[in-house]
Amino acid sequence: MLEPKKNVPNLTSKLRSDIVETPSVIRDASGINLFGKRIKSIIYTMDVAVIANCNADAVLAVYPWTPNTKILQAISTVSNVPILAGIGGGLTKGLRSATIGFFAEENGAQAVVLNAPTPLETLISVGKVVDVPIIYTVVNKSIDIKQRINAGVKAFNVAGGKDTANLVRWLRNELKDTSPNFPIIASGGKQTPR
Repeated sequence: MLEPKKNVPNLTSKLRSDIVETPSVIRDASGINLFGKRIKSIIYTMDVAVIANCNADAVLAVYPWTPNTKILQAISTVSNVPILAGIGGGLTKGLRSATIGFFAEENGAQAVVLNAPTPLETLISVGKVVDVPIIYTVVNKSIDIKQRINAGVKAFNVAGGKDTANLVRWLRNELKDTSPNFPIIASGGKQTPR
């Protein structure tokens, strides 16, 4: 028999009552545990005002330019939730990504995120200098998943636009025999009919 959902009291203040709220349905997701903290909602923004005024469980701090330590420092200053920090992987790779990853960890990032074209050598380099989990962004099915995991990836971030749900389904299927509970995070892509 299902128990009714418990009523959770809400504490706020007059000045902080108008925040950016994540969709309530996200609370039904299993989420992931990151250093003992359950993460169900992740806000994908670089806007420090939004980061400081939202109810997300974590911040996905990635953007389409070379990672900048001053930007990461600004986000670290205003965020009161874990930061998943983008450290490159495309034009920014190798030693530079590893160095930015080290800086991110030293400034409080709880994980580092590498984007889709990241070479294996960069994954390995980053893994040698950071102690936080490495998250790899999946944008299509053209990657060797097991190779990425063996190189140090601890979670996948699916960013496939309208194909996001299908990519998550594909990843789960690929991982079902070896790593059925491998952490996968995904943006709110529009689900397409099967």
